[in-house]
Amino acid sequence: MIETMPARPHSPGACSLDHLVLPTASLDVARARLVSLGFVVAPTGIHPFGTENCCIFLEDGTYLEPLAVGNAQAAAKAVADGNVFVARDRAYRDSCGNEGFSALVLGTQNADTDYARYVEAGLSAGDMLSFSRAFTDAAGNSDAASFKLAFASGTGATDAFLFACERINAPKVDRGALQVHANGATGIIEVVAVSTEPSKQRRLISIATRSPATGQGSATAFDLPNATLTLLDPVAFETRFGIAADAPSELRFAGIVFSVRSADAVARLLAASSVEHDIRGDAIVVRPASGQGAAFVFQEKA
Repeated sequence: MIETMPARPHSPGACSLDHLVLPTASLDVARARLVSLGFVVAPTGIHPFGTENCCIFLEDGTYLEPLAVGNAQAAAKAVADGNVFVARDRAYRDSCGNEGFSALVLGTQNADTDYARYVEAGLSAGDMLSFSRAFTDAAGNSDAASFKLAFASGTGATDAFLFACERINAPKVDRGALQVHANGATGIIEVVAVSTEPSKQRRLISIATRSPATGQGSATAFDLPNATLTLLDPVAFETRFGIAADAPSELRFAGIVFSVRSADAVARLLAASSVEHDIRGDAIVVRPASGQGAAFVFQEKA
C-alpha cells in the first residue's frame, strides 16, 4: 500500500516547487505518452540554446518540462560557452540515457541571492543563466517568458541537480485551457528521490530548498510550501511503489505524486488508453516509459 507523506508545516523560508525537468529523446514520443496518461500538453517551446520542451501546466502553478535537444549544434555551442542548463542536461543523458528526470526547480524571488548561497556552501553547479523564450497558449496567443537561473549540485554528481528559477517576465497569456486535464490532475503533492546514502544528500537538498530535513534512516522529507520532497533509499522506494530503483546513484529523482479529483476516473482513462498501471491502496502507479521519465503516481485529493 502506498502512503502519501502527510503534510507538515514547512519552514517559513522554504522555497516553493516551481517545476520538474524530464529529459526525453523525442518531444513527439513524450507528447503521445503524456496525452495517453490524460494530460493536456502545451505547444513546443524553443530555447535559444538548442533545447526545446512541451510542458504540462497544473492548476497549483507547478509544471512538468519534458526536455529534448532540438538543435544539436546550438546545444553543443551552449555547452562550450558555459551554459550550465545545457551542460547538465548533456551530463545527465551521458550518465543515465535520454529518458529520465534530471532536475527539481525551485521558485525564487532573487536568483542572485540563491547563487551566492550555493557558492558560499560549496554547492554551486556553475554560472547563473538568464534567457527569454516565446510562450504560446492553447489559443495560439504568444508572449515572451524570461528567467534567471542559479544551479546547485553535489560534487561530481551527474544524475540529478536542483536550481532556483526567478521569473523575470511571466507571459501575459491564458494558461487556463492548458491546466484542465482529462485525468483530473490538479497539482503535484510530492516529488520522490532515491539515494544509496540518503543521509549524505541532506545538506545539499536542505540548502537548495531552504528547508530542514525531517525523518531519518531510509526516508527523509523536506517540506516545501506547496509539496514535499521525499528522499528514500532503494529498498524503501521499491517497497512503497512496487518498482525497483534504477542503477545505484548518490541522488536520482524517480517519482512524481499528482493530486487528482478521482482515482477511479484515472483508472478508467488508463485502461481505455491501454496504459499499464498498478493499484496500490488508494493510489495508482504508472511505471516510467519512453516520454515519461519517472514513475507517475495519481493520488485522489482528500
